[in-house]
Amino acid sequence: MSDFLKNRRNFITAVAGAGGAALGIQTAQAADELRFPGDKPKHHVVYQINKDDPEYQTHILNSMSAMITEFGGNVQIAVVAFAAGIHLLAKSPQKTVNPLIYERVQGFSENYGVVWDACGNTMHTVGYSDTDMRSFAKIRQVGAAALMEYQEQGYAYIAW
Repeated sequence: MSDFLKNRRNFITAVAGAGGAALGIQTAQAADELRFPGDKPKHHVVYQINKDDPEYQTHILNSMSAMITEFGGNVQIAVVAFAAGIHLLAKSPQKTVNPLIYERVQGFSENYGVVWDACGNTMHTVGYSDTDMRSFAKIRQVGAAALMEYQEQGYAYIAW
C-alpha cells in the first residue's frame, strides 16, 4: 500500500475515532468504506440483457437497484445488451419496449453512471446503425467479447 493511501486511511481512522460519530462513522472498518470523489468503486458487476421479455428485464433492473442500494456509490455497474435486449438501447425500438423499463434504463445511465454496451453484431443483424442508438449507449463490436473483457477486469458476471 502506498504511503499516500496509508496516510489517508490513518487520517480517516483518526477522524472516525475523534468525533467521527458526527459524520456517522463509528469504526475504523466504516472509515475504510469512505470514498473520496474520484475514487474507483470497490465493487464491479456486469449484467447481460438478451431478451425482450418485460418480466426478465424488470428482474435485472431490480437487481441493479438492489446493488446500488447495498453499495451506494461504491459499485460500478455495466450492462451488455445483445440479441432481443438490444432494443432497450435504440432511439426507436423495432420491438415493443415497456415504457417504464425504457425510462429506467436511461435513469440508470444518468443518475447512477451505469454503462450500457450495445452489441454491434446484433445491431447489424437487426438493421440498427450507430446513430439509431441512444446517446448513452456504447457500441461494442462483439457483445460476448465485452462480457469477457469486463470479467477480465474483475467484474462479477450476472446473467438470468
